[in-house]
Amino acid sequence: QVQLVESGGGLVQAGDSLRLSCAGSGRTFSNSAMGWFRQAPGKEREFVAAITWRGSPTYYADSLKGRFTISRDNAKNTVYLQMNSLEPEDTAVYYCAAAPTASMGVMSRAPAAYNLWGQGTQVTVSS
Repeated sequence: QVQLVESGGGLVQAGDSLRLSCAGSGRTFSNSAMGWFRQAPGKEREFVAAITWRGSPTYYADSLKGRFTISRDNAKNTVYLQMNSLEPEDTAVYYCAAAPTASMGVMSRAPAAYNLWGQGTQVTVSS
């Protein structure tokens, strides 16, 4: 079964850091662009970050640049999202997703560009 499984979420205080992991199984994802999205209650799913198959270039939501870092380890079939200086507004379910291509450029911000999604991991930031 091909799947993505996120982990690393939790309840933290404002200013803390978290690292989310997204482990792929069932096939290699080393040839896939990968992305992170998030969805807060009552809001639409929004783009967080994306990474091409070889780890560069990377793309970020403008509002998150400098606080979040996406990376990948193709040997482990895993993508990471390092989140620093967390704010209550970062509270959401975080999803990772795999694209059917190795690189998508600006299209990497669109959820429709991805064809496989994980189940999500909850991140809650208290003030």
